[in-house]
Amino acid sequence: METGRNESFGPHLMLDLRRCNKDKLSDYNLVFNTLNELPEKINMTKITQPYVFPYSGLVPEDKGITGTVIIAESHISIHTFQERDYCFVDVFSCKDFDVDIAANYLVDAFDSQDYDKHVVSRGRHFTRQYNQEKVRVS
Repeated sequence: METGRNESFGPHLMLDLRRCNKDKLSDYNLVFNTLNELPEKINMTKITQPYVFPYSGLVPEDKGITGTVIIAESHISIHTFQERDYCFVDVFSCKDFDVDIAANYLVDAFDSQDYDKHVVSRGRHFTRQYNQEKVRVS
């Protein structure tokens, strides 16, 4: 599903991935590679390498891998919870992208058996400036 440029500043894809493969949720390299490859798959411009680290905090069940990659258009983040078979993913961009391609890639990457997909059009009243004239996104 491609969102319309005239409708907003940009789409924000949010995935709640459930019943994921526990081994994949604990795989540092998988999270890194997913963040490294996804921008190109959705025609975004990666401006940093992914920053990924394992997390083990005060609540043992919250152990997992967290990572983000900054793209010229905004960011992509992944937070896994290997003990809960759960993963949260956000893809936000000021440029349209095919949210279905991104969602399918991420669902497959973590072998999610059940998920919620939310797409929000952000910045409905954000004003852009192109060629010296202001254009308000309606």
